[in-house]
Amino acid sequence: MNNINRIALQFVTYDEKLIEIRDRLIQIRKNYKISQKELAKLSNVSYGSIRRFESTGEISFSSLVKIAVAMRLYDDLDNLFKVKNAYPSIDHLFNE
Repeated sequence: MNNINRIALQFVTYDEKLIEIRDRLIQIRKNYKISQKELAKLSNVSYGSIRRFESTGEISFSSLVKIAVAMRLYDDLDNLFKVKNAYPSIDHLFNE
């Protein structure tokens, strides 16, 4: 199997990733035994936004960061979109 096919098989859709992240944050909140209302106060994100996020996965990026900071997910934020390898072009990425 060539690299392009292998990459295609690993592709995750927008909706799948959105739901995965939403579910992870719900589980973390529940593990901390924090209600949605408490999280709203801690994060300075409206209760309505947190409820919408937990039901649909939709949230602004700034609100997502506020929630992550409130739950002390600093390492997760630090690793978000971290550059792992520098590629001179997209062709190099697919040929690796």
